[in-house]
Amino acid sequence: MATPSRALLLLLLPLLVAAVAASHPAHEFCAAGGEAGCRGGGDGTRILIKGGTVVNAHRAEEADVYIEDGVVVAVRPNIPVGDDNVRVIDATGKYVMPGGIDPHTHLAMEFMGTVTIDDFFSGHAAALAGGTTMHIDFVIPVNGNLTAGLESYKQKAANAAMDYGFHMAITKWNDEVAREMEVMVKEHGINSFKFFMAYKGSLMVTDDLLLQGLRKCKSLGALAMVHAENGDAVAEGQQRMIDLGITGPEGHALSRPPILEGEATARAIRLAKFINTPLYVVHVMSIDAMEEIAKAKREGQRVIGEPVVSGLVLDDSWLWDPDFTVASMYVMSPPIREAGHGKALQAALSSGILQLVGTDHCTFNSTQKAFGSDDFRKIPNGVNGLEERMHIIWDSMVETGKISVTDYVRVTSTECAKIFNIYPRKGAILEGSDADIIILNPERSFVMGAHTHHSRSNTNVYEGRKGKGMVEVTISRGRVVWEDGVLNIAPGSGRYVRMEPFGYVFDGIEKSDAAYRASLRAPVQRGKAAA
Repeated sequence: MATPSRALLLLLLPLLVAAVAASHPAHEFCAAGGEAGCRGGGDGTRILIKGGTVVNAHRAEEADVYIEDGVVVAVRPNIPVGDDNVRVIDATGKYVMPGGIDPHTHLAMEFMGTVTIDDFFSGHAAALAGGTTMHIDFVIPVNGNLTAGLESYKQKAANAAMDYGFHMAITKWNDEVAREMEVMVKEHGINSFKFFMAYKGSLMVTDDLLLQGLRKCKSLGALAMVHAENGDAVAEGQQRMIDLGITGPEGHALSRPPILEGEATARAIRLAKFINTPLYVVHVMSIDAMEEIAKAKREGQRVIGEPVVSGLVLDDSWLWDPDFTVASMYVMSPPIREAGHGKALQAALSSGILQLVGTDHCTFNSTQKAFGSDDFRKIPNGVNGLEERMHIIWDSMVETGKISVTDYVRVTSTECAKIFNIYPRKGAILEGSDADIIILNPERSFVMGAHTHHSRSNTNVYEGRKGKGMVEVTISRGRVVWEDGVLNIAPGSGRYVRMEPFGYVFDGIEKSDAAYRASLRAPVQRGKAAA
């Protein structure tokens, strides 16, 4: 028979769950294919995580976590079990944290004459095994058409196994694209648009297009994102390498040095300042780009810098490996830089100059990479990282004392949720949050490699990497999907997450616009000039 306190808890639970549902209406977060799955896990699962240290970005505390129907119902010490239908997970000596959110992935992406080897199922398998419970992928328009691009990605995501959202790329400009951007924001829950300043002849946009895009993003409350490399100069650099007879993977890095990333970053920042709209710089890979972001932030500009895990812990020496299969694995854009850049980026992340960590997970196997065996320009660009990110950041940043456990949650989950306006539904373990949770054992070690990862690629740029801090349990919307090294997922169980416009980065923009207008002292009233 239940004790009075347990009986009271059981009586209150339905009321708590009902209150959570009322405070998070389903229309805010709906599945791309319809309304099914818009609430939590939906299978009635009840879980009690006991004895762990619950870590949010603002606080770490000894507490239990009670989950019901995919939602966190209670976070406090000594929650009683209640009845035999509650599964209890012992987290003693371990950290209980929000699942990771990867802001930068490319699954099932058609690129450079092929398609990434990881689709929405294998990519999600890798992510969940590595402690990431949500990601945001980039929709590529079809011949510039945003609607056709979105429909294509809805089909690609039909086999999704976890929560995901979409950014939208903009590859051309006309009145129809501007109209479609508004539809994407208001009807489909896409609140960010990416502009490629590189890939001349395919994805690259001109400054004129970028300016129009920045202005439209501002009016919609959508975040403008840039891949910052000078595409014209990169094309010149590529031809220079070919003329010098440098056709191998090393030519990739030599053709697009850090100065070209720094220049494009500075240009994008200044154009965003001219429009007065927030800017998000994806995959910051160099000191040059980081310093431009730091300067802008010191001056009060709203610029978000996103390093990726490969840029934080790898260097470009692998590109000179005599084995083409090995060297080509590391070809991505912007390139992985020479030793020194990674340490500087880590320092910028720990000090807040850079705000969150992505992966740019864009995987191709060795056969696909071999398309460029005689010409580095034909090597499909991209590396893995979805499964590795959470472990590498813990080992390289927390274990070394560069960031705290609360900062770890911030840079791997919470900051992304806040920037893209889905916090505290995501990125937190609070009453009412989705039950996307990981349990990390700080004493357990890992070894990475293609023989154990869940990506479909036959290579791994972190092959043989060892470290400390292992995700032992992953819970996705209240369902245990990773435990004891075993995945328990099903294709089609994933859910599309809408992201509403005008996130916190837009706070105060109207006031600064008004201050700008007041400062102009114009137009000046003048009489007509004498003939």
